[in-house]
Amino acid sequence: MPRQYELLIFDWDGTLMDSAGHIVDAIQQACADLGIPAPGDRACRQIIGLGLVQALQTLLPDLPQGDYPRLVERYRHHYLGRDAEIPLFAGVRDGIRDLREAGFTLAVATGKSLKGLERALAHSQLRPYFSATRCADQTHSKPHPAMVEEILGELMLDKGQTLVIGDTSHDMLMAANAGVDRLGVTYGAHLPEDLHSHAPVALLDSFAEVQTWLMTRA
Repeated sequence: MPRQYELLIFDWDGTLMDSAGHIVDAIQQACADLGIPAPGDRACRQIIGLGLVQALQTLLPDLPQGDYPRLVERYRHHYLGRDAEIPLFAGVRDGIRDLREAGFTLAVATGKSLKGLERALAHSQLRPYFSATRCADQTHSKPHPAMVEEILGELMLDKGQTLVIGDTSHDMLMAANAGVDRLGVTYGAHLPEDLHSHAPVALLDSFAEVQTWLMTRA
């Protein structure tokens, strides 16, 4: 049967890499460094997927404007100090290779910086499988549709052939704003109820389920 989707656009943190807990911990340690109360785990998880500055401004809207650069610096200190140790979710390494070999075109749209994504791609050895990437410091942050639109333009593919796969409401909204289908995963940063209202084509509980769904339904 004809394939429904040609292009699969993956989020990174919380979808391919098991990094949500590390992000939460780095935010809380950065707050401690500045002597400000650290938000709880749930609040921190809700801003995962946004660009870093936007995420911190959303999480801590009452922080004096001049304190955000210092908070960003401390966050990066704590996160980058161990980012090489953060694992992919089970099955991701082989699954991404298998999806590419099955003929899908793969891309990444992430709230990470370009430097951060390149480090993650190098550590994970997944770089050869992705035809395009977009990061929050290259264009508009999620949930703006620019990442999807720019990837589509670069690869000269149609939105009707495109599926976004992500773990946050920001991913689902970005896809909806771009007019493309979306698939939610429940093992990342946001809860299933955060994703369900954005009409994903499916909500799946592991990357193994994602791979099976894509191989048989996409």
